[in-house]
Order: sequence, then structure tokens, then C-alpha cells
Amino acid sequence: MNADLSPSTYAVVAGRPERTEGAPVNPPVVLSSTYVGRGEVQPGRHVYTRLGTETWEPFEEALAGLERASEPALVFASGMAAVSAALDLTRPGSRLVVPRHAYHATLVAAHRLAGRSAVEVVDVDIADTAAVRAAITGGPTSLVWVETPTNPMLEVADIREVSAAAHAAGALVAVDNTFATPLAQRPLELGADVVVHSVSKYLSGHSDLILGAVVTSSRELYDAVRATRDIVGGIAGPWETWLALRGLRTLALRVERSQANAAELARRLADHPDVVAVGHPSLPSHPQHELAGAQMEGYGSILTLRPRGGQAGADALAGAVRLWVPATSLGGVESSLERRRRFASEAPTVPVDLLRLSVGIEDVEDLWADLALGLAAAARD
Repeated sequence: MNADLSPSTYAVVAGRPERTEGAPVNPPVVLSSTYVGRGEVQPGRHVYTRLGTETWEPFEEALAGLERASEPALVFASGMAAVSAALDLTRPGSRLVVPRHAYHATLVAAHRLAGRSAVEVVDVDIADTAAVRAAITGGPTSLVWVETPTNPMLEVADIREVSAAAHAAGALVAVDNTFATPLAQRPLELGADVVVHSVSKYLSGHSDLILGAVVTSSRELYDAVRATRDIVGGIAGPWETWLALRGLRTLALRVERSQANAAELARRLADHPDVVAVGHPSLPSHPQHELAGAQMEGYGSILTLRPRGGQAGADALAGAVRLWVPATSLGGVESSLERRRRFASEAPTVPVDLLRLSVGIEDVEDLWADLALGLAAAARD
């Protein structure tokens, strides 16, 4: 990224075509599966779209700049395609350390990898740095997977300390930065080796596409992940990638508004008589509040809520709201909520009545009024 530009400006200007007379302001969408070629294939020349296309490159340039990576990002067909490619960096026969709370499909993928490659998966409280160090040194660890804040419990990991411990043991660190976005947290600057995004969430921001990405500053790791994409074929579609770049242009505005909304709602919910518990790193009551303030630029746009009435109360709240959308996924301009234990695969340590709220960019007073109706319904149930 141009050091003279703020991230919010860079998100707007990155990946634009060259400014020649009559040139388009936006990059074109190239719809072609193959390219004309004669003779020996030259490095960097487009040959076949599974191996690379100019439609990916503007988005990959922009995301790499926002994460302060020296290599281009690698866009994938989905967040889980990106996660799987990064998990493949685990050496067969070694230890893979993962958070006990993380996106459930990531944990499923990690345990499937263990079944195929004799990998030992160790679950750990990722916010407990001493426990993470013990897990790393307790066996031949090759990869430490970090989510911070975690999904859905919003635990905050100390990326710098975890990375130092992992590197001392010869292990890599991969950080899922989906919740924070590169505007609030840049793991590569804190020592991580790889960053993963579900681009479907905040980066694209409109709940209208499925896409993922991997970012690194290591040429060796870039080549390894790219080789996985080339061979497995989890490639992104041209329209989805173009839409993701368009969404990225407004990332700063969306994150600024949604983070402010989330912090204000968390503050109000903390004092509400029909709320059993609320979680958001902005709250002084959050166990990693100080770490989040030091490591992040903002506290994210996800909060957790446990209303009065237990599981039935949580379901009643989700059924009563009219502005909040009861739906899975997150990071769109619209506010949504979900009781996470409705998925059988969710970690049993997640409370059955916990609602994950993805706060959008609507007026905070409208969001609050709708939540108040939902809380009243939960209390009645």
C-alpha cells in the first residue's frame, strides 16, 4: 500500500486501470476461460483462467495493500476454500493448534485434515496465551490457527505473543481476520504468517456473493497456497470478484458506522434488565478489553447477547424483531442475528441461548427500538 495513503483512501483507489485518455475508471470483467498463446509459456502471462486472470488481479492487489502484504492476495471460490488451502500448510504427522471456539466449518475442516494426514488437532482457549504456548510446545506443531475475535464468543487472542511462541517452535501462524477486517486489525504486522478472509462478509459487504481470500508476505507460502488453488481448482468467478472489489470501495464507511453502532448497542444492552449477558470487546467488562484496544483499531461490529428466558427467550427474540434479519452469515450492510446453537455442529461450550448479532449500518435508534421489542418478547416467553 502507498505509505502516503490512509487505508480508507487506498480501498477506494487500489486496483484501478491506468489513467490514460478514454480509459474506464473501473477494471473490466473478462469472460474467457482461455487465452491465445503460442510457443513456450512465459511467467506472468495468462494461459488458462484456473491459473490466473486479469479479473482477479485488481481485487487481489487492493486486499494485499490493505493487509500490508508484500505478495498479492489469492482469491478463492469461498471462505472455506481459502481456509482449506491455508490448513493444507500443516505438515503431515504434526500438531495443528486451533481455537476451541471458531467458525464451526473451520474446525470441521481441521478435524477432517487430521483423519487424512495423521495430524493431531489440539483445541485451546485462544485468548489464554499461556495455554496456547503449552499446546504449541506439547508436540511437533507446524500450524497455529487463530481467530480473533473468535466466532461466536468474541475472545481476543494476542497475535504478537502467539506468533512469537509459534515461530520459536518452528510453526506457522494463520489468522482468520474476517471479523476485524484489515481496517481494524492487520495480523501480518503483528507477526502472523498468513491471513484468511471470508470475503463474503465485510469485505464485499452486501450479502450477495460467496468468496474467500488468503494473504501472506512470504513468497514461499504464497507459492504453496497458489499451487493448492491451481490444482484443487477452488477458483473465484469473475462477477463475484468484481462485485467484491466494488464492495471494498465502501469498506471504511461501512466499518466505521457498524462499529459505532455495535459499541453503542453493547453499552445500552449491558444495562438492560432483560439481558443476562452481552459481549463486545468495547465493554470494560470484556476479559480482553485492554488487549483489543491495543491490538485493534476499533472493536468490531459483532456482539453477543443472552436474553432473559434462555433458549426459548432467544428464539422468541429472533421471531419478534422486524428490522434485524434472523439469518446466518454476517458482515452485510443489514443487521442480522442468529442463535448459534441451532447448528448441531456448533461447539457445546457456546451457550444455547447465545445470539450472535451482526450490526449493520442502519440508524442506531431504529436498531435499538427493534431490539427492545425483541427483548420484551423474550422476557414474556
